[in-house]
Amino acid sequence: MTLIDGKAIAQDIEAEVATFVSSLEGRKPGLAFVLIGQNPASRTYISAKKKACARAGILSFDKEFPETIPQAQLIEEIEKLNQNPKIDAILIQQPLPSHLHVGAVMTSVSIHKDVDGFHPYNVGCLLLGEKGLVPCTPRGIQYLLETSNIPLAGKHVVIVGRSNIVGKPLAALLMQKHPNCNATVTVAHSHTENLKALCLTADIVAATGKPHLITKDMVKKGATVIDVGMNRVEGRIVGDVDFHGVSSVASHITPVPGGVGPMTIAMLLANTLLCYKHQARYKRLLS
Repeated sequence: MTLIDGKAIAQDIEAEVATFVSSLEGRKPGLAFVLIGQNPASRTYISAKKKACARAGILSFDKEFPETIPQAQLIEEIEKLNQNPKIDAILIQQPLPSHLHVGAVMTSVSIHKDVDGFHPYNVGCLLLGEKGLVPCTPRGIQYLLETSNIPLAGKHVVIVGRSNIVGKPLAALLMQKHPNCNATVTVAHSHTENLKALCLTADIVAATGKPHLITKDMVKKGATVIDVGMNRVEGRIVGDVDFHGVSSVASHITPVPGGVGPMTIAMLLANTLLCYKHQARYKRLLS
């Protein structure tokens, strides 16, 4: 069994980003973090992302709003960020309070500052195989597989989970007619019948469901297992995969923590650079 060290791969990406940023003359890339409410987990995630930005030389801008902010007011505030020339990328930390419509909020972000790739325009580009901003976690997973020399072409990937953040965009990404993709993808979820039998047909299993959902008897010998979960159980961070059992049959597996999580942050930095480069091109066109 080979452990896929997401932390080490993410550090390499961060170093590349830092080298690029240090070479820039004048203004550095800027990323705005939008937090609504006081969700402790959201604060923890933002803190980790901000630390990575600082290491890479990317400027962070904090925009915090009360949990009760009306949707119209929040969208007005986001539009101010869209118009701010110092801000290249905007991250709306989820989950949002229940009175806010996720789709409307994400759509209010400029398509060129949509660092998470959640705007319908970027989602459509991903589905159609066109250039756009790809959600950070799916992009990180694809990069992990590529860097670990795990072939995707023609392989059967079973994704357990259909969220708009991971499951759906990951399926759209891995099935594309692109190098290091071209997989046959099945998306499973809580209503899938015979989930165990389905997973046993997979060359690659990606789990985004619940703690220890994927067990040893659900994974065929030699399969690759990507654990996207991040769950706190009895004071410990655990994934969606029973690591100790599954690692005895898998050929490759990601740990939790230290697998997909660091890659999500690394791809956030990379996407911020893409947003920055677009802003720079736009300014040159106007000059």
